[in-house]
Amino acid sequence: MDIIQIVFLGIVTCILFIILKDMNESLAFFLIVITGILIFIVIVQRIGIIFQMIETLGEKASIDGIYLETILKIIGIAYITELGSNITRDAGLGSVAAKIELAGKIFILLLAVPIITAVVEAILNFLPAAS
Repeated sequence: MDIIQIVFLGIVTCILFIILKDMNESLAFFLIVITGILIFIVIVQRIGIIFQMIETLGEKASIDGIYLETILKIIGIAYITELGSNITRDAGLGSVAAKIELAGKIFILLLAVPIITAVVEAILNFLPAAS
């Protein structure tokens, strides 16, 4: 499925949603959720290709695999958080969406701490020792 098909699916879903929302609001929302999941599945397949490319670059640059794995996890958390918050926001639950976004940021920060620590240690190793 390429971008034209995804956009077409989104437009058709919008039209069906407008038609269904007055007749059956829960079915209209279900349609939006299913469409979002379908698009996400297609995107995840593409992201897998990007992850493989990043891993290959990391191997060529001799970067420790734990750092690349962490970065890929952070990217995954960001996408999943955005999908979840958008779905809950579409359902009219903005406060729940905000909590999902906060949780995603906290998980990203937890994963980033070892990388930040390694960067700071590397910088400190380059600085001359104070006497």
